[in-house]
Amino acid sequence: MIDIAINGEGSDIVRMLILLTLLSVAPFMLLMMTCFTRIIVVFSFMRNALGLQQTPPNQVLIGLALFITFFIMSPVVEQINETAYKPYNEGLIETQEFLDIAQVPLKEFMLKQTTKSEAELYKGLSRSENISTLEPKDLPMSVVVPAFITSELKRAFTIGFLLFIPFLIIDLVVASTLMSMGIIMLPPVMISLPFKVMLFAVADGWGLLVRTLITTYY
Repeated sequence: MIDIAINGEGSDIVRMLILLTLLSVAPFMLLMMTCFTRIIVVFSFMRNALGLQQTPPNQVLIGLALFITFFIMSPVVEQINETAYKPYNEGLIETQEFLDIAQVPLKEFMLKQTTKSEAELYKGLSRSENISTLEPKDLPMSVVVPAFITSELKRAFTIGFLLFIPFLIIDLVVASTLMSMGIIMLPPVMISLPFKVMLFAVADGWGLLVRTLITTYY
């Protein structure tokens, strides 16, 4: 009975340590291993394209990006819970098995969003000869994570460039109109800003942007 109590207490302590460790690295995992980076970068581009420096505030953009991230990542989280956490919580698998099983759905998600060129780049930069011969699904997380985040940044910047085009056209039209009228003392941004905001609101810009971001992951 004493051995059982000691083993049970030790198991609870190990689980508590793992939980605290996961909580401490949760911000890093959120930034580097989920869709959060692409979403928040696109939102920043959108705000800059509109010409609004602090509207919406950073807290609002981060909060919206977090909830969209949870929405997109929910199937991955559910799979990790079913295949890894529940068996581990029931004592059916050890800690190392839990970590090995838990990373599989996350790796599959990241590899789907990782371009082949980025994966090959980090495989080539790796000093290990074994890694350079592996298939993408067999790559370690040390290669998958940087390849994934680089791919996410590339896609976010591409989307940001496309977002700038219609608002840049409005700025050019307004600036040309003011110049033709001889009004050179009035900043064009002051005139174009209401038109850009109106266009974004009438076109349901936030709804279209959020819908597009979500559909890029399916």
